[in-house]
Amino acid sequence: MVLRDHIHRIRTDPLVSHGRHFGRTVRTFCRVHTLITNGLSRTMHLELERITKEDLSDVERADHHQYQQLLGLSPGLEERLNTGNEGDLRYVADMITKGMGSARSDDTKSLKAAVVDWITLSNEVLSPPLQRNVKSDRGYLHPRTGELLCPVNLDWNDEKIRRELKSGHLVPSGDMWPRFLFRNYEYNLADPWDGLLRSGLLVKAYKHVFTSPSSVYNGDGTSKSTKSSNARIHGMTSVTIPSIAYIATQASPVRFALSSGATFSRTDKATDSEYFYELLIEVLEDPEEYVEVSDLLKWWNQQIFPSYQIHHRAVHRDSVAAKIKDRRRLIAGGSWKAMEPSSSNSSQSDGRSPSPGALEQEAQS
Repeated sequence: MVLRDHIHRIRTDPLVSHGRHFGRTVRTFCRVHTLITNGLSRTMHLELERITKEDLSDVERADHHQYQQLLGLSPGLEERLNTGNEGDLRYVADMITKGMGSARSDDTKSLKAAVVDWITLSNEVLSPPLQRNVKSDRGYLHPRTGELLCPVNLDWNDEKIRRELKSGHLVPSGDMWPRFLFRNYEYNLADPWDGLLRSGLLVKAYKHVFTSPSSVYNGDGTSKSTKSSNARIHGMTSVTIPSIAYIATQASPVRFALSSGATFSRTDKATDSEYFYELLIEVLEDPEEYVEVSDLLKWWNQQIFPSYQIHHRAVHRDSVAAKIKDRRRLIAGGSWKAMEPSSSNSSQSDGRSPSPGALEQEAQS
C-alpha cells in the first residue's frame, strides 16, 4: 500500500508535467541535477555580489538562463529548492528528468504513426508501403524516408550514395542537415537560409505535439479536441527556438520517426541526435543571425498560434488609437497643447463628430 501510494505520488507530481514542457521548449538534452546545483550556487553568489552576470562565461550565462526558465515553469520550485536538503534537490531533479524522458517517449510513439500520412504525396501511396507502428523498414531503407533524411550536401539520386547510406557504410553526422528541414524539401545552395526550418512536415509535427493532432489538418491551427493541448496547459503563446529544434530532432521525433531506429537516446550514433539538436540551437541563437531568426520565428508563430498576429500587429500611425497614445505621451512629457477645434461646421464646433440624430435633423430641415 505504501509503495503504491509512493508510485502514485510520483506519477501525479506536477514536477513531471513541468519536466515534460521544459524538455520540449527549453532543453531536451540536459543533466537536470547539475543544472539545479549550479543554478542554486550561481544565484547565491550573484545575490551576495561575489560575482556579476558580466563575470559569467557564455556557457554559464546560457545555463543560468535555462535554470531561471525552469524556475519560471514551476511555481514554488525556487522556494522548495532553497529550503530543501540534498534529498529534496535530487527528488526534484529526478521528477523533472522523468518528465523530459516521458515526453520524448510519448512523442516518439505518437509521431511514428502520424508521419507516414504526412510524407505520402496527395492521391498517391508509398511504394513499398510503410507500416505505421514499425520503424525497421524506414530510414535509408525506404525510398521516401531516405530521400527526406538524405543530407542536402549528398545526392540521393546517386546510386552509390544510396547504397552506402542503406548499408551503413556512410553515416551522416549531426552537422549534415537533412532535406526535410527545408520548404518543399529543396535546398538553395546560394542561400542556406532560404526555406530553412519552414517545411510543412515540421509544422505538422509541431502542431501534433503542441496544439493537438486534430489541429494538424485545420487551416487556422485550432484544435477540435476537448482536451487541453500541451501549449494551453503551460500557457504557451509563442514558439521557442529550442521547441523548433526539438521538433526537428529525433526527440520530437520527425527525424527519428523517419529513421529506422527503434529507440531514442542522446548517444545514438546512427543519427547523432544531441549534436544535431545543439547545433540547430547554436545557429538559431547566434546574435549574428538575429534578422533571419526573427523572421523565422514570426513565420512560425503565424503557423502555430492564430492569435499571435492579432496581438503583434503594428497600429497605423494615423489611427485613433495611435493618436490617443501620442496624446498621453505628450501629456506625460509636459508638452501637450490642445488644438483649437475646427469651426468649419457648426455641429462640430466642440471638436466632436455630429451625432446620427443631429445629421438626421439637418437632413429634415
